[in-house]
Amino acid sequence: MSLCEMKQYDVIVVGAGHAGCEAGLAAARMGKETLVLTISLEAVAMMPCNPSIGGTGKGQLVKEIDALGGEMGLNIDKTFIQSRMLNAAKGPAVHSPRAQADKQRYHEEMKHTLEKQENLDLRQGEAVDLLIEEDAKVGRRVAGVILKSGAVYKGKTVVLATGTYLNGCVHVSDSSWSGGPSGMTASLALAEKLTEKGFALRKFKTGTPARVLAYTLDYSKLQEQKGDDEIVPFSFMNDDVGGNRRSCHLTWTNAEAHRIVAENIEKTAPYGGHTTGVGPRYCLSIEDKVSRFPDRERHQLFLEPEGLSTEEVYIQGMSTSLPEDIQVAFYRSIEGLENAAFSRYAYSIEYDCLDPLSLSGSLEHREVENLFCAGQINGTSGYEEAAAQGLIAGINAARKIDGKEAFVPDRSEAYIGVLIDDLVTKGTDEPYRIMTSRAEFRLILRQDNADLRLTEKGYRLGLATRERYERYLENKRGTEREMKRLETTFVTAQAAERFLEQIDSRSENESGNAGARKQGGKTSLAQLLKRPEVTYDNLAALDENRPTVSRYARRQAEIQIKYEGYIDKQNKRIEQFKKLENKRIPSDVDYEQLRGLRLEAAQKLNDLRPKSVGQASRISGVSPADINVLLIHLTRMDGK
Repeated sequence: MSLCEMKQYDVIVVGAGHAGCEAGLAAARMGKETLVLTISLEAVAMMPCNPSIGGTGKGQLVKEIDALGGEMGLNIDKTFIQSRMLNAAKGPAVHSPRAQADKQRYHEEMKHTLEKQENLDLRQGEAVDLLIEEDAKVGRRVAGVILKSGAVYKGKTVVLATGTYLNGCVHVSDSSWSGGPSGMTASLALAEKLTEKGFALRKFKTGTPARVLAYTLDYSKLQEQKGDDEIVPFSFMNDDVGGNRRSCHLTWTNAEAHRIVAENIEKTAPYGGHTTGVGPRYCLSIEDKVSRFPDRERHQLFLEPEGLSTEEVYIQGMSTSLPEDIQVAFYRSIEGLENAAFSRYAYSIEYDCLDPLSLSGSLEHREVENLFCAGQINGTSGYEEAAAQGLIAGINAARKIDGKEAFVPDRSEAYIGVLIDDLVTKGTDEPYRIMTSRAEFRLILRQDNADLRLTEKGYRLGLATRERYERYLENKRGTEREMKRLETTFVTAQAAERFLEQIDSRSENESGNAGARKQGGKTSLAQLLKRPEVTYDNLAALDENRPTVSRYARRQAEIQIKYEGYIDKQNKRIEQFKKLENKRIPSDVDYEQLRGLRLEAAQKLNDLRPKSVGQASRISGVSPADINVLLIHLTRMDGK
């Protein structure tokens, strides 16, 4: 191959999926000359699987990406066709926004955003190798990329965001072929070169269901699932994003569908022994559901339109690698799908990825200086997890060039912090997905307050705009004003009693306003709002002089007042957490020399080199007794 040297960049991003888009935009917005490479420009922000953004835990990630100055929230607000707040009947800690996207428009809008971005070049080209130099001080260091065309682009930093393209292999039953998602080309040469350069790659897999045409479905047999009447935008920059444009629908599998799958299960790629990759535990194929839960009479399926300009419908919950004729049989055995016409059949895909334990919290590779990794190459699944990592990788690639400390949010600050800490501290043996249950401090890390937690940080990083920062300040001040007003507005005990009777407080009425904050026999509106049966909206019956208050301030005031006690308890836990996180560990500690430390712990600590005692305590194989030994050693070091 003849090589030709091209322009040098500050940051080169390999891949333009959800991770690559956020990485490239972040670096460019922070003033770095950035190149984003993609095998195909049609793959920019492509949605090869479910046509949606958000969901449980994932919606929190998108709100945090937005709060820091990322693009995913803004883009889905432009291109959604239905929006819902999941878990709305539960407490605010688990409220999670989710929106169905017009997937073609989502791609087009994100591609256009990259094309317009100052300091960013978006280019079609396949990276087939990394330029890696030997440095006497730091060891190996990345210096750029080589393209299939022979073009060489030098770069001060490189972000690998290869998605499921890296050595991708598509499977349908016993047939398999090299390929990326949605018929795209796989990245084979780069996987080979990474292996040659000593990167330990492993195989994960994922799958996608068939797509059917909407006009061939019998909607009279399906259960309609409408979007919310009041839509909460993903981006804190938006107040109103319009209404829903399409409904989703529900149906269920049945005994006949299960029989067809069970009788043909050996014809699937995994059960037939044609795949070796590990699949996601929380997104099972239909054959896994039938095999693992034989007593379940049915499984729920969501029929999700893929856009306003297409008839294609995504059948969520029915991914498979069965032969195409068997797919037709079991799909058509389901109520409402009896005459379904297929536009795309289901398949599974295997791909190469890294062990995330090879990364630091900044997402820089531990053994190759200036090389950052983001998205499914780190062993994660999902657009949102990828975008969050891309944002952090792009930020830290830019900061590395400037010689600045890496930006790594911790577990008490963001779901992004939980995601990255889980990956680089605990690792993963299967495609990782975020969930609210992974966050110890989820009442603090709510989707509604991501801007209060992160926008100031994004502004200081040079990523969040001045306009975004001023909006954050306005929202914060508005919330504080409304909280103070509710705390200092009083009603008589008699008025409070009548109000509670009107909203049918039943047994609560007997205690009246006992324990309420009183002033001269009066009760504050804030104290009434703390009662579980009282909402901000129905409090208006007592609040005759209520001023015009933004939806944001109303919601924040209600949550912060109603859950004040729980929030205070969680903040105290965070204080304890921070003490261990702030207890830094010198980089030159030789753990094998610490007396009393178990051999397994010493080996794990030497391999992973945790930055703090808190991080060390979360490493698998490190016990509380090992942490006590470490604390004693650090105390002695401090005393010298």
